[in-house]
Amino acid sequence: MSDMRGEIRQDLHATLDARRDLGPDYEHALVESFAARLDEVIAAKVASEVAGQRKKGKKKQGGNAGAVTPVAICSLIFGIPITAIASEQAGLVGLMVVWIGIALVNMAVVFGTRD
Repeated sequence: MSDMRGEIRQDLHATLDARRDLGPDYEHALVESFAARLDEVIAAKVASEVAGQRKKGKKKQGGNAGAVTPVAICSLIFGIPITAIASEQAGLVGLMVVWIGIALVNMAVVFGTRD
């Protein structure tokens, strides 16, 4: 970043020196030239930042990010028969234990995929 600032400062000083040498007749052309160079530097910096963010995003997507949906689906599929068995064997307490356990597993998967 400081290197880019140095380049911009050098360009600005060169533009001002050229303005002193050439006079006010060339001022518009010099300003346009400096603005174009500044646009290039800004575009390069933005492209660099976007590329860095994309790399970070791809690294974050690794791990368990893809496990959330399968765990949720399996929770529902296996939750139905487990609910029937637990409620018949242990009543309301068994039913609550089963669904609290399922909820905790799902929350662990969701929060485990976050940074």
